[in-house]
Amino acid sequence: MSKTIKLRKGLNIRLKGKAEPVLETAPPAELYALKPTDFPGLTPRLSVKQGQVVKAGEPLFYDKYNPEVLYGSPVGGTVFLINRGERRKILEVVVKADAATGAADFGSADPLSLDEAAVREKLLSSGLWPLIRRRPYGVVARPAEKPRDIFISGFDSAPLAPDYEFVLKGQEKQFQTGVNALKKLTSGKVYLGLPAGSGNHLLGQTKNVEINYFDGPHPAGNVGIQLHQISPLNKGEVVWTVNPQDVVFIGRLFETGKVDFTKIIALTGSEVLRPRYLKTTLGTRLCPILEGNLKTDGNQRIISGNPLSGKKIICDNFLGFYDSQVTVIPEGDDYEFMGWANPGIDKFSASKTFLSSLFPKKEYELTANLHGGERAFVMTGQYEKFLPMDILPVYLLKSIIVNDLDKMEQLGIYEVVEEDLALCEFACTSKIMVQDILRKGINIMMKELG
Repeated sequence: MSKTIKLRKGLNIRLKGKAEPVLETAPPAELYALKPTDFPGLTPRLSVKQGQVVKAGEPLFYDKYNPEVLYGSPVGGTVFLINRGERRKILEVVVKADAATGAADFGSADPLSLDEAAVREKLLSSGLWPLIRRRPYGVVARPAEKPRDIFISGFDSAPLAPDYEFVLKGQEKQFQTGVNALKKLTSGKVYLGLPAGSGNHLLGQTKNVEINYFDGPHPAGNVGIQLHQISPLNKGEVVWTVNPQDVVFIGRLFETGKVDFTKIIALTGSEVLRPRYLKTTLGTRLCPILEGNLKTDGNQRIISGNPLSGKKIICDNFLGFYDSQVTVIPEGDDYEFMGWANPGIDKFSASKTFLSSLFPKKEYELTANLHGGERAFVMTGQYEKFLPMDILPVYLLKSIIVNDLDKMEQLGIYEVVEEDLALCEFACTSKIMVQDILRKGINIMMKELG
C-alpha cells in the first residue's frame, strides 16, 4: 500500500539553466568509452585488445574478483584505445563506433516466464549487470547475493536534474518489462519512489512495485533517502538500487534480445546557451554535444552529473556510466573585491546569510568557487539540517578520519553514499571534502569487512 512521506530537512538549490522540455537528437560521436573509474571498488581485467571488433553488449572488461560480472561495450565498433594511468591502471576503454557492426543477440524473452537463474544469467552475459548497485557501499551488486529489496527512485531532486516523467515518456512498456525482470531477483519488494502530488505520474501505473510518494526538498529524490524512510538497512542486509533509465535498458534487452544504450540526457547549467534534452548513447564523447552550445566568455566547469555530486571533466571526456545529466557552470576563479561585505542580493546561501533569502523563488548563477579553504572541523548541528536520515553525519565523518571501524558501523556508514551527504558538503562552513572522506571510509569497510 502506497503512502506519502513528508521530509522537512534538505535544501533546494535554485540554479539558472534548467533544461527546457525540448528533445533533440545529439550529434553522433565517433568515439564512446566505458570507464572502470565509474565503478567504485572495481579491479578490471581486459577482455579485448586494441583493434579488436566488438558488438554492442560484448564485454570490454570484467571484475577480477567477480569474473562473471561483465562490462559490455555501449556500441558496436572497433576498440580504438585503452587509456592507462599510473601503474598501468585502466582508465578508459574507447570504442570507435561502426553502425554496421551492430549488437550481440542474447535472445528475447518475457521475464515473467523465466526463473531467477535465467534472468540473472541474461543480465550477466549481456553486460547489463553493472546497472544494479548494492547498499551498503554503493558498488556494483554481487551476483551471488540475494537482496532483501530493490529500490528505484522515479524522480531526481538534485539541482537542474532531468525530469524523468519527460525522459521516460513513451518508454513505459520497457520500464515495466525491466521491473518485471528485477522482481524475479528478490523475494522481497521492488519499491518505486515518486514525487508527491503526482497522482497521474507517468510511472504511477507500474505493476509489481510498491509505490511511495515523497514530499520535500532535495535530497528527497535520492534513492538512499527513500530507502531509509521506507525500510532502513540493518547490518548484514543487502538491498539493490537501479536508476530509472537503467530499468529501461533492462526492459529493452528482454524485449528485443539486444543491448540498446540509447538514453536521454539533460544538458543544463547557466553556461549553456540552450539548456535542453538530448538523445544520445551511454559513454558518448561530449565534445560533439558541447561544441557550439556553450557561452564563450570566461572559464567554465563541465560536470558529468549534477553540480553537487557529479565529476569534473573536460570537453574531450566521456559521459559517465550512471549519469543522465551534463552541467556547465562558471569556474569562478576570478577575484571578487570585498565579496564578504557585499549584501549578496545575487548570492545564494544555505544559511540565509545574504539578502537573497528574501527572494525564495529567485534563480542563481552559482560558480564552483569554494570562497575559502579548509578550516577546523568543529561545527555541530549544521549537517543535520540537510540530511533527512537518523544518523549523525559529523560524528560519522570524524570516525572515518580516525579509522574507527566500530564507530563507522554504529554511526550508519552502511546506509549512505556520496550523493546522500553532498548537501552537507555544499553547506559546510569548514569547506570539508565530505564526499571524499565518506568514500574513503566505505573503501576501508569493504577492505576490512568485505
